[in-house]
Amino acid sequence: MALSEAGVKRINVTVDENNPEPGALDLMKTLRPEWMAKTIQFKVFTGGISNKLFGCYLPENTRDMVLIRVYGNKSKSMVDRAKEIETFQVLFKAKCGPELHCCFNNGICYQYVPGETIDLDMVKSEKIYPLIANKMAKLHTLKPENGKQILNAGLFPTMKKYYQMIPREFENKEVNRRFQENIPSYDQLGKEIEELETKLVPLNSPIVFCHNDLSSGNIVYDEQTEDIAFIDFDETFFNYQGFDIGNHFCEFAGVHVMDFDNYPQKEFQLKWLKTYLSDWYTLSGVNKDVTDEDVEKLYVVVNKFALASDFYGVLWGLKQTVHSTIDFDYLGFSIQKFGEYFRRKQEFLALQMPSDLNL
Repeated sequence: MALSEAGVKRINVTVDENNPEPGALDLMKTLRPEWMAKTIQFKVFTGGISNKLFGCYLPENTRDMVLIRVYGNKSKSMVDRAKEIETFQVLFKAKCGPELHCCFNNGICYQYVPGETIDLDMVKSEKIYPLIANKMAKLHTLKPENGKQILNAGLFPTMKKYYQMIPREFENKEVNRRFQENIPSYDQLGKEIEELETKLVPLNSPIVFCHNDLSSGNIVYDEQTEDIAFIDFDETFFNYQGFDIGNHFCEFAGVHVMDFDNYPQKEFQLKWLKTYLSDWYTLSGVNKDVTDEDVEKLYVVVNKFALASDFYGVLWGLKQTVHSTIDFDYLGFSIQKFGEYFRRKQEFLALQMPSDLNL
């Protein structure tokens, strides 16, 4: 065992995603040496479409489970793992995320967050949505540990990085046929990124610490504490406030089976945004009451950035189509995301700030 540059345990073990138990037991020898191997139970978590996730625990104390995340194929080219480790440490210190136990050759081990992931009905419930808004507001107040000021958001650099990873055609004939028939040309994808950047950057949405992937599957509710926690920080980076909230609203459609009619109506959004702003002002030390105009302005910004969220999903799905070995229809995901992006594009870009409407 050694220490990584960030001071995290590094264990020389490789976990086979198709046969994880032997590697997992090797990890437990270091992380939980007091556990007897024959008593350790294993759990396979389903629903993830970026990595494979497993859990090790003793039957008498499931809340002390150790999570083992095995990185997806070629994920090093898509996610900055050193940055991910730093993110874990920042979030744990701020009591916004789980403790990172160790790194191993092809993944990480970290603390289990007790509870159950919420479903698409719970995400809108009067009991749950204020907790989500509060937790996101808290996340958005976190600062870099080195004290440096964040001047640039990661959204468009990341989108351009994903764009460059997309081929102009796919080797698989059936995949390429679906790609050519349902996704615009490579050059047109690039123009869409440029247009979004031109339209969204001038909105001056604050650059904050963002999760960037707040689907219901990444939100855990613990009935025992009546609190929620965010999980899966693969996509976390400093980004536009409007994007993080807009992405959360886009995720109301679901992942495996998408229903875009679940995108929240304005009445719900305004309630959610008012709750968020009240918490964000308080946590940021801003002595200001939330006004209707504040909420309306954020509504406009969030829905414009929701377009960027859907288009981000298009690019993410296309590069996953190339690299991932996980059994998921990433191309179908991109096709659906592009359809929703195109359907909403003119409506959302036409939204005007309340000051422009003299409200």
